[in-house]
Amino acid sequence: MVTVTEFEQVQVASRSQAPAKPTQATCRFCGELLTHTFVDLGMSPLCESYVSADKLNHMEAFYPLHVHVCRRCFLVQLEEYVRAEEIFSEYAYFSSYSDSWLQHARRYVESMIQRFRLGSSSRVIEVASNDGYLLQYFVAKGIPVLGVEPAANVAKVARERGVPTLVEFFGERLARRLAESGETADLVAGNNVLAQVPDLRDFVRGLKLVLKPHGVITLEFPHLDCLMRENQLDTIYHEHFSYFSFLTTERIFAAHGLTLFDVEELPTHGGSLRIFARHAEDETHPVTDRVREMRQREESAGFNCIEHYLTFAPRAVAVKHRLLELLIGLKKEGRSIAGYGAPGKGNTLLNYCGIRTDFLDYTVDRSPYKQGKFLPGTHIPILHPDRIRETRPDYVLILPWNLKQEIMKQLEYIREWGGRFIVPIPDVQVC
Repeated sequence: MVTVTEFEQVQVASRSQAPAKPTQATCRFCGELLTHTFVDLGMSPLCESYVSADKLNHMEAFYPLHVHVCRRCFLVQLEEYVRAEEIFSEYAYFSSYSDSWLQHARRYVESMIQRFRLGSSSRVIEVASNDGYLLQYFVAKGIPVLGVEPAANVAKVARERGVPTLVEFFGERLARRLAESGETADLVAGNNVLAQVPDLRDFVRGLKLVLKPHGVITLEFPHLDCLMRENQLDTIYHEHFSYFSFLTTERIFAAHGLTLFDVEELPTHGGSLRIFARHAEDETHPVTDRVREMRQREESAGFNCIEHYLTFAPRAVAVKHRLLELLIGLKKEGRSIAGYGAPGKGNTLLNYCGIRTDFLDYTVDRSPYKQGKFLPGTHIPILHPDRIRETRPDYVLILPWNLKQEIMKQLEYIREWGGRFIVPIPDVQVC
């Protein structure tokens, strides 16, 4: 195992050398050459690059979804084929369109206020704050907030909700500017952003700079353990540069003077972790038993052994085969199939499996931003949810399977004509 000191030496060395174009991909954390494949999902377009009708006959860019695992620090990662500025400056995902996600955010706010005694003299900063879905609940409690969101179209909605929001990417430069102006935070929150950061070291340095001496960082991200156990191949896409175990996350934060003192397991996004971090020198938040238990559990599962990571690729292929077998059988019977949702994960699944309008007549989505457009790569039309009632499909393929209970409840009416649901992950199910 590589020590924190060795990682810090790698950091210093990487900063002192002139940048050069590598001939082989290297780990974005420790700099090791990437020689092991975690999974290769072929070529796919950017998962949020929805296509307008006037661009259907234009060229569409596809990039490799070839995921590596570092043999040194065990960070699972994609190469940065497209700069983050090109992906996130205008974004199609609005958090507030999921009722269950709003409930999750509200519970988080209530919990943080109580646990860390936040009040009107506190400050909360959220990185990748999206449309204000979370910070709005702090605002309602009279707690000062600041959102940082690079997508101008999404940040505009947050501001309209009364959530002060900077339209910028978060990193060391912005954090230093905030710290120098006295805008440090008692609580720094970031939900589903860590995976979307190409420069991990810059991002984590920024978190430390903007954190008050006794402040707390919480980050939520999909747990690599769940991704592997539950065959969640569709959570891999170009917008997600990295995929995290607890052990690797702990190494990354320790290398930047931050200690993970608590961890919670969440059901969101098919199984996520919420980590709690503090300055290494701040002993006001002791390390909990949950940290020690998580560390031990991942070590026992093999997350410190390269062989463990090499077991995932065959399972991804098996999921593809089973889903295609089901859909081919249904189409041979003359059944009609529609999709529900237009999430990024769905686009990975559809492109990897080669599922287009020969299988799905259309998909629907509650977001007006997506309605009238077409899914990237597959060009399946995205319609208003009312279309399901109008066309009465025999089957509905739930693409955001992590929200399957919420969606099945919304679409319970398809049972009236004998309609059934298809859930593709972790294994193909007809409900």
